[in-house]
Amino acid sequence: MAVQKIKRSYRKTKYILYKETLVDFKEHFWAFLGSFIGIGLIAFLQSQTLPESDVVYLIGSFGASSVLVYGVIQSPLAQPRNLIGGHLISAIIGVTVYKFVPDIVWLTAPLAVSLSIVFMQMTKTLHPPGGATALIAVTGSNEIKNLGYWYVFSPVLTGVLILLAVALVFNNMTSNRQYPTHKKYHQFRKRVASVFKIKPND
Repeated sequence: MAVQKIKRSYRKTKYILYKETLVDFKEHFWAFLGSFIGIGLIAFLQSQTLPESDVVYLIGSFGASSVLVYGVIQSPLAQPRNLIGGHLISAIIGVTVYKFVPDIVWLTAPLAVSLSIVFMQMTKTLHPPGGATALIAVTGSNEIKNLGYWYVFSPVLTGVLILLAVALVFNNMTSNRQYPTHKKYHQFRKRVASVFKIKPND
């Protein structure tokens, strides 16, 4: 039973990757624009808030998340629950590991990544870039390490909310792009849109 489930998941993932990588210039345009604006906003925040400091807001795992949330939007790993939950759980674990076992990289690095994977699996928020978020918490610069649990809220939560907000706009620009895949979200979105529609005069 478990083997069949794994095979189904593999086939689904393979189909999604095939579909997302087809040469469709319109889809590629929206993927480019969404990722450009999402990362651009975080970079702008970095430049305006800490222009002479170390790069704190623009952590590397956001680049990996952009590949998923703008380039493979149908993937279960790219959905909002995974994007937000995966990063937050991994950030909390990374900071906690560093606080309990500081400055022992050979132990903190694998421990932070491995625990984040397990906890993401347990909470059904698996998001591969989350592993990088946990790793950055224990191997990043002193500026990042000194943030402590504030790292969870900024840059992590701030960044993923920016990526998500941009994704909700640019991943729904065409009929072929729907994000998230949850049908209830799109039903709610249609209801909200219908409320703001101007009714023609009688």
